[in-house]
Amino acid sequence: MTEIKPFRIEIPQAEVDDLKSRLARTRWADELPGEEVAGKVEGVPAPPGWEYGVPLSYVRPLVERWRDEFDWRAHEARLNEYPQFTTEIDGQNIHFVHVRSPEPGATPLILTHGWPNTFVEYLGLVGELTDPRAHGGDPADAFHVVIPSIPGFGFSGPTTTRGWNAARTAKAWAELMSRLGYERYGVHGNDAGAIIGPLLGEADKEHVAGVHVNQIFSFPRGDEGEFDGLAPEDFQALQFGQAFVEHAIHDRSQQAQPQTLAHALSDSPAGQLAWMGQLLGDAVAPDDILTNASIYWFTNTSASSARFYYENHHSEQPSEPTTVPMGLAAFAYDFKAPRKFAERDHSNIVHWNEYERGSHWAAHDAPDLLVGDLREFFRKLG
Repeated sequence: MTEIKPFRIEIPQAEVDDLKSRLARTRWADELPGEEVAGKVEGVPAPPGWEYGVPLSYVRPLVERWRDEFDWRAHEARLNEYPQFTTEIDGQNIHFVHVRSPEPGATPLILTHGWPNTFVEYLGLVGELTDPRAHGGDPADAFHVVIPSIPGFGFSGPTTTRGWNAARTAKAWAELMSRLGYERYGVHGNDAGAIIGPLLGEADKEHVAGVHVNQIFSFPRGDEGEFDGLAPEDFQALQFGQAFVEHAIHDRSQQAQPQTLAHALSDSPAGQLAWMGQLLGDAVAPDDILTNASIYWFTNTSASSARFYYENHHSEQPSEPTTVPMGLAAFAYDFKAPRKFAERDHSNIVHWNEYERGSHWAAHDAPDLLVGDLREFFRKLG
């Protein structure tokens, strides 16, 4: 089947009422005295009050807002302002947003979100990306925008077969762009999308113009002399990366036993929210956090989104460097590999910018920098 169907989000009222009821009956977790200290999580080591994990001071106000103030119907209507579609690829339902630019010469661009975000990650960029003329920009920088939901995430879930890892997702994206009629297109990704993006570039290199990412996940291998020539800031980046990995308990847990964890997340919206909060922190606006949490909750995709980590961990990874042109926008409060390691794993890095603000969720807290970097990268490619 290659049919593309229009899609609208229409959550039954009974499910909205059930969510409110569960939130009203939340049983709060115990914590040590003095641990209720709010803080930010931006891909950095645990801030004060977060040493044991996400504190009650973060979870409780968000749960109360979700229960008493958050209007799902208003946010559902906002999401439905963007044209959405579904299609079946490799036996899996795929949900995506597709907004064509008014500029006829626009570059097609597929953007892939991360966990625990959803396609919502990029909606705030759609206007400037598709219609720069209307936002005071150069119409030559226009993009036709495609924002899919990763299989197993939100409205592309749940998955029903094994093996939906980053490489299989990349092949599905290649098929999606082909079905949309795009012969030449650009790729962008953050978090999980930054893993999928280079794989898509290599899997469909005859059609991919270039791959732009927020992170390049290149780590020390223990090779002789691999630290030779590194600058002090490279060692600082490695220390930051180590702290990032140690903080990211979701990564290890979901690699190991995604199903065990999912029983709790699928039964408790407060638990789902806290699990997401370990990475979203305060870098994302409260209502965007609650919109994402609602999507995971209503689609019951805590298990299938977690399986993405298991599948990646238990699959063989490509060993050859990515050869398509690549660009990096590295933000201040995020993981950044030394360029020496990045070029070892990707042989055609043509663009590398580092910024003094922005976090792991730059589409939310540094959208101007991200849009500007996307434009700069794809201009270079002609």
